[in-house]
Amino acid sequence: MLADKHILLIIGGGIAAFKSLDLIRRLRERGCQVTPVLTRSGTEFVTPLSVSALCGTKVFRDLFDLTDEAEMGHIELSRAADLIVVAPGTADLMAKMAGGLANDLASTVLLATDKRVLVAPSMNVRMWDHPATRRNLETLRGDGILFVGPNEGDMACGEYGPGRMAEPLEIVSAIETALADGPLKDKHIVVTSGPTHEPIDPVRYIANRSSGAQGTAIATALAGLGATVTFITGPADVPPPSGVTVVPVQTAAQMQAAVDAALPADAAVFAAAVADWHVSNASDAKIKKDKSGLPTLEFAENPDILASVSQRKKDRPQLVVGFAAETNDVIANATAKRQRKGCDWIVANDVSPETGIMGGTENAVTVISAAEQEAWPRMDKDAVARRLAQKIADALT
Repeated sequence: MLADKHILLIIGGGIAAFKSLDLIRRLRERGCQVTPVLTRSGTEFVTPLSVSALCGTKVFRDLFDLTDEAEMGHIELSRAADLIVVAPGTADLMAKMAGGLANDLASTVLLATDKRVLVAPSMNVRMWDHPATRRNLETLRGDGILFVGPNEGDMACGEYGPGRMAEPLEIVSAIETALADGPLKDKHIVVTSGPTHEPIDPVRYIANRSSGAQGTAIATALAGLGATVTFITGPADVPPPSGVTVVPVQTAAQMQAAVDAALPADAAVFAAAVADWHVSNASDAKIKKDKSGLPTLEFAENPDILASVSQRKKDRPQLVVGFAAETNDVIANATAKRQRKGCDWIVANDVSPETGIMGGTENAVTVISAAEQEAWPRMDKDAVARRLAQKIADALT
């Protein structure tokens, strides 16, 4: 899949830069051409000689190097590759990207490129959790920047938490997804996933047992077929997929707004388990247990995201796929839901407690359209996702 692909690898200044040497080796094993850009701080962790030896080409470092500019100017450098990979992606590099700064070769290349960019963040856990980094992350995701990782684990500084750069093979997998040239190339697909959390007060909420595993698997499978995927997820148990644009939300109203912002799209897959109601009298302060008795919760309906998209007069996706998680009369209820919502397909499944499907690793679904009901055998959720993705590809191409 990566044979003859050209990767521009930007190596930032962090202890994880040593992993970039293995990443280069893994990419070269797969037939990739790797052109390295080494930041000034990156040279404190890996040497230009080691990077050049592994890449089999020269290392670009200085924005104002007359020789480099004569041979390949930074504009051409930014556009000659199939994909730009930033590994490690330090907090400083992410901040420069989010702010549009261009004060060295790496940041100038990133600002000048017309190619997709994949970042593998690496930094101390407190830096990763800092509000400034979180703001930058959301800005970059909104700009279409792809991310892989970071992972959770021990830090070189002795702390523990999220911030470790993804392992080289994980990054290779994300690169393969980003460069996928499958039947869904040039197609934009919106996927919703996970539960929504509807606040009761600042510390309590109403939710369901959805893990987000099926939606995540579907997004991964669609990206693997070449689709550009906008992945809108509630607070799921599983980490979001690599190689897609991730939009995190909490409530149904936020998910509706994110879906509207993501359209137009060629297809939309609504795998999220959206709460039907929210608490209209949610408290701004934690509700206390006192002698006044039990609190009274007033409910109001949440927006019907599936119906609103299915019934759009303008910018309706060519294919709209809903999910029906039922505990009884599965096929009848799902068929009625498809007709009521106006979507093209409904993926029905039985989530009765005894099935172990809600929150589990397997699924058994029936895909219902106006023309047919196609029952699939029970299989793991990744296999369901791959089969559904191929079915979507067949419908769109």
